[in-house]
Amino acid sequence: MQSVQTVSSQATSTLRYARCIENSKRIRWDIDRDVIRQREFGAADKFLPDGLTLLQERLAFLSSGERRFLNRIQGRTYASMFGLLERFVGAKMLEVSRDHWLGDQVALEALVRFTDEELKHQELFRRIEGLAARCMPAGYLFVPEPNTVAQFVLGKCTWAVLALTCDVELVTQVHYRESIAVDAEISALFKDVFLFHWKEESQHAVLDELEWQREDAKLTPEERDAAVDDLIALVAGIDGLLQLQAEADSAYFMANKPQAGVLDAGEVETIRKTLLAAYRWQYIHSGAGQARFGELLTGLITPAQGQRIQAALAGLQ
Repeated sequence: MQSVQTVSSQATSTLRYARCIENSKRIRWDIDRDVIRQREFGAADKFLPDGLTLLQERLAFLSSGERRFLNRIQGRTYASMFGLLERFVGAKMLEVSRDHWLGDQVALEALVRFTDEELKHQELFRRIEGLAARCMPAGYLFVPEPNTVAQFVLGKCTWAVLALTCDVELVTQVHYRESIAVDAEISALFKDVFLFHWKEESQHAVLDELEWQREDAKLTPEERDAAVDDLIALVAGIDGLLQLQAEADSAYFMANKPQAGVLDAGEVETIRKTLLAAYRWQYIHSGAGQARFGELLTGLITPAQGQRIQAALAGLQ
């Protein structure tokens, strides 16, 4: 027989799934009606807030026009990167929903809605990337192939994938907070992308937490230790993609930068390093550094496992 504590825990989880459904219905939005609204990006628009790009603090030797162009490059990569990340997130949530098919139908509905919203987000970011392409020079290259990356990620254990997914969802909370700062130069369209993406991802973070904890309860100590290794491998894999994209974006900037002045080799390398640092902040550290993520993670692992993870993250500076 189930203990009273187990039944109570299941009831609490069902209520949390139900609240996610309620919120999903309440905040449901449409790409055309609510976000894009027949708008285009202007030729002088900033795409991302300064707190995400690191350009103002690290690249003072560039002109304001050059920094603006780098900002737009990062914004275009932002759209492509989130389209990529949400490819494996949606697939994993569809997979874990199987555990609820003949069980908790409230949980099943919540995860089906989650998956539907992730598919919508992929479409949103494809549309945003296309709008960015219309107002930027030819030659931009997004290096990672989404399906190949998704296959790599989904090849790791579910615990590790859910941990990474939780980090990704929490990343959007930080990005939304950065985007609501008053800056008249930031594109109103991109501000709405941050706003509407955050609205649904804030619910997804709750579901990530529930599914991650549910998966954790299945593992032996040995399996959990192996899962920590998988998580470290996933973070290293994502960082490898960010290194490749920082290199590609730096080359695209140099081929199309708006000022005619010549940059020396040290300055070019500083641009590449700044892009990489910004991407690491945007897609890894801004989520991993969230208090809620730390609470969840430390509640599931041993101190020694936590030290392994922190050492891996410390290497990405």
